[in-house]
Amino acid sequence: METSDTQPHIDQHANELEPSSTDSPAVEITIKFPPEQHNQTWTFESQDTFAHLVQALGLEFPEYDWAKSKALLEKRPPTLKKGMLTPSTDPDLPLSTLHTTTLRFLAPKSTTLDSLKTAATEAATLQARRALARSRLARLPPSQKKTALSDATFTFHTLSALPHLPNSQKSLSFLQRLKEDPGIVHVMKKHEYSVGLLTEMDPIANTSASEGGVTRILGLNRNKGEVIELRLRTDRYDGWRDYRGVRKTLCHELAHNVYGEHDGDFWRLCRQIEREVEGADWRKSGRTVGEGEFAPARGGEGEGEGEMMDHGGWEGGTYVLGGGGGWPDGSGRGLAAREIRARAAEARWAGLERATREKEGEGEGEGRGDGGGES
Repeated sequence: METSDTQPHIDQHANELEPSSTDSPAVEITIKFPPEQHNQTWTFESQDTFAHLVQALGLEFPEYDWAKSKALLEKRPPTLKKGMLTPSTDPDLPLSTLHTTTLRFLAPKSTTLDSLKTAATEAATLQARRALARSRLARLPPSQKKTALSDATFTFHTLSALPHLPNSQKSLSFLQRLKEDPGIVHVMKKHEYSVGLLTEMDPIANTSASEGGVTRILGLNRNKGEVIELRLRTDRYDGWRDYRGVRKTLCHELAHNVYGEHDGDFWRLCRQIEREVEGADWRKSGRTVGEGEFAPARGGEGEGEGEMMDHGGWEGGTYVLGGGGGWPDGSGRGLAAREIRARAAEARWAGLERATREKEGEGEGEGRGDGGGES
């Protein structure tokens, strides 16, 4: 299945990140933070408060204790009588009252890096990530903005290994390798696939026996990309399956982002994705990462005896990782669709913030190069 031009979809995501012009004008505040030689104009929405600004600074410079920070107004608006703001006295101050002003921040080094994380709720953290990502995105050139949006949007937003199984870190590394696979990255961007959660499958929970023999499910896709589950481990839990075989299963599950049934349209898209992944994979080997942690490629591997990719895409219900493991925090509780989407949204904003940070770094590096060499 050939996809159409992706620009309208990119523009749609850009509109989500930019402050709305229909509801209220954007708020621009110049932030100065001398310890980090930071002097930039940040962009916020008019409903954001001073607390949101401080939380965004906490994400930008986490080694400082922003709960004890002070903001000095270099250009005080006539409607504001005080010349200094603090998180404890002015958390609800609308940023709209500070439009076009300059704030010089002072903050001590934090003794505990987790202090801000524990103080903020998940909703507040997400709000801060949005503010930081919007501000960084606004500073990027158009070409870098498009790339940053694509990198942060068309990917696997959350990876999760099963904590109740041994060597879960190796499974997480397996999932990370799939996420960063050049062929998979190419397909995710080309087809504009966004997957909320990529996780491993518990083999015993997806193996059944009958008179006809043993059936092993290799992958599942719920709600067209909300969750994709892959069988990474061998049946006896003593090793991991062939990397390229698992990657082929992932290609199959990605096709379920579009088609639920195994009909002609599905199989055409599935084969197209497989070809594109192979064509864009410059490594061409199952032993390129991890010094042989995973089985090498054997070439032409498909479904083995008693193995099947899945029963088609499925929808609805509460999802429990691996049928009994739970989220990486070990809670073991079911995840409703709303919670999966919320976690994916937070991961997406965090990914956008990282992507824009990297693009800003590239721009600064190019600027230094234009100046006549490295310092």
